[in-house]
Amino acid sequence: MPDTNAPSSAPPASRARPMSRGVTIVLWVAGLLIALAVLALALLLTYDWNKARPWINAKASDALGRPFAIRGDLSLSWQTPDGAGRSGGWRDHVVWPHVLARDVHVSNPAGLPARDTASVGMLAFSLNPFALLHKTISVPLLQFQAPSIDLVRQADGSNNWTFQRKDDKSPWTVDLQRVVFAKGVVMYEDANEKIKVRADVDTLAGDPVYGVAWNLGGSYNGAAVTGGGKAGAVLSLSNQSAPFPVKAAFHSGATRIEADGTVARPAKAIAVDLRLKLAGRSMARLYEFTGVLLPETPAYSTSGRLIGTVDQNSSRWTYEQFKGKVGESDISGKLSFQTGKPRGILTGDVNAKLLRLEDLGPIIGADSNASKTARGVDTVQPSGKVLPVETFRTDRWKTVDADVKFTADKIVRGKQLPITNLNTHIVMQAGVMTLNPLNFDIAGGTMVSNIKLDGSGADGVNGIKATAKVTARHLQIKQLFPTLEQMQATIGQIDGDAQLSAVGNSVSTLLAKSNGELKTLVNQGSVSKLLLEEMGLNVGNIVLTKLFGDKPVKLNCMATDFAVTNGLMQTRVFLVDTDEATVHASGTINLADEQLALTLQPQTKSFRIFSLRAPLHVDGPFSKPRVGVDKSVVAMKAGGAAALATLAAPVAALLPLINTGPGESSPCGQLLANARVKPVAPPPGKTMRATAPTQAAPVAQRAPASPAAPAPARTGERAIPNSR
Repeated sequence: MPDTNAPSSAPPASRARPMSRGVTIVLWVAGLLIALAVLALALLLTYDWNKARPWINAKASDALGRPFAIRGDLSLSWQTPDGAGRSGGWRDHVVWPHVLARDVHVSNPAGLPARDTASVGMLAFSLNPFALLHKTISVPLLQFQAPSIDLVRQADGSNNWTFQRKDDKSPWTVDLQRVVFAKGVVMYEDANEKIKVRADVDTLAGDPVYGVAWNLGGSYNGAAVTGGGKAGAVLSLSNQSAPFPVKAAFHSGATRIEADGTVARPAKAIAVDLRLKLAGRSMARLYEFTGVLLPETPAYSTSGRLIGTVDQNSSRWTYEQFKGKVGESDISGKLSFQTGKPRGILTGDVNAKLLRLEDLGPIIGADSNASKTARGVDTVQPSGKVLPVETFRTDRWKTVDADVKFTADKIVRGKQLPITNLNTHIVMQAGVMTLNPLNFDIAGGTMVSNIKLDGSGADGVNGIKATAKVTARHLQIKQLFPTLEQMQATIGQIDGDAQLSAVGNSVSTLLAKSNGELKTLVNQGSVSKLLLEEMGLNVGNIVLTKLFGDKPVKLNCMATDFAVTNGLMQTRVFLVDTDEATVHASGTINLADEQLALTLQPQTKSFRIFSLRAPLHVDGPFSKPRVGVDKSVVAMKAGGAAALATLAAPVAALLPLINTGPGESSPCGQLLANARVKPVAPPPGKTMRATAPTQAAPVAQRAPASPAAPAPARTGERAIPNSR
């Protein structure tokens, strides 16, 4: 029998060891944290967040600088992220807090009407909890239901969409990725621009491109405003490959604006790409909608591509590849507008293949009253007034700068005056407009101009200080009068120079206060004999010419020299000299009163039959000038003929009607030399220094006509060349 008391060789049985104190503490802490997390989660899930609304409202009001209130239910739930928030991996299984607030209101700040700036029936969004670790409030999707936005700008310029910004920069950033909105209302009221419109927004079902549509109604500057459009249901603020589709049409009076394209937000800037159509009574009416200064025009319509880039500091808009009509003229080109300080700038190139001269009239107010009414201008041209009285809007000149080139290949006018190749460079800077150059080809020659209109000073009747230099070279006389039969035998050409300065605010007031000189010159050409005989009332030669045809008459010269003082054009020289006749003119042209007072004295150089030659008086208003004969001279000749008829043979009765002429001498030499001196003008608002008129030598002392050498031009001036 074995000895039970013998020591056992087997190992002793395992005994339970008590836990160390450290392990026990860790387990208790872990359990407590889990319990707290579960408790916090339970509280979050069961807490009535409506109790926190007063605190949230107060904090939000302080941050916005205006009243904020959540008046409806406020709740918090937990949801797994949708496709927009999923990134792959274990984080996709972590629930995100989802906030839903109903009946949310943001009111106007103090000093504005006591009503809401915006309100929504329901506001919902989710927060990315992982972004909070990097001090970023990331909202993948923000949803609005029944939003109502009421934007107001008062007469003093204050508005309700400008929010106060704290000076202290917050370390937190906001990342809003997508916005979804449904049925709602947007209202806008502007006391300065007299705008009051309302847009009703509603959702679209089954449209593959657009998610919402809106209808627009209201008034603008007293005119009814209507319109509508469509837009995408989801606005992506982070995905550059997801443009927001927009299609809209807007009508105010005769102005129509249609746009169809997309809006995106690449590289922290808003990018706009639209097909834009514009139409209206005058391009100038677009100023109220765009703030871009455009000229007065007849009715227009254009279509092109609008590309825009908008960031926090500036915006740039380019209207490219546009084509259209202005009146009966075609236009095409590219225009860009860049915002900036102190003014934005308009740049571009515009071309017209065919430009109707009449379509340029509204630019300076030279169109009919019916045209003014059609383009919405109140100014009416007074009856009997020829020079345009419509004032230039110099107050708008100071709102934008410009650098635009305009060309026209062919210009058409009612009587087919041949004008081609118009080109001008328009520059506007700080209210000063220059057209340098303003050139075009006309009647086989060229017109070169340099015009400056300084509207940077005070507004009113003297709002513009103007200077103009105009040079005409090689204008063919018969092409200047293409419909005048008597001029088609003429082969001469005209050169001319003018320099004027003035102050005013319309074409009429500028010319009424103009000062300077105007000179023209025709040297060694040919003119219509019939036209000269009609001016001299030489009845016999008119009859003979009509029976046997019009033969050219050699032109020795034609020279004119006008001094302009405070709108009064005074002839210093006005002479036409041919081998057969000389015509002198003297008098004034009053640009202020629009009155003519000229006397034309024809003198024949050779034998004439039935010469009832007498001075012609051209007088009266510009609108209805009168051309009359000095009947006393004609009566004296006719009386002389009657007396001789009773005393002598019948042939003797013709002697008073026979003009032997002053001979073959010509006053051209000195006159041509004087005409070749370039004209001058004083500064705007200053008058011309009085100068004595150039006098031709007495007929008996004149030398035979011969080409004259040009007088030396003033320093820095180019003389009128010989017109050969």
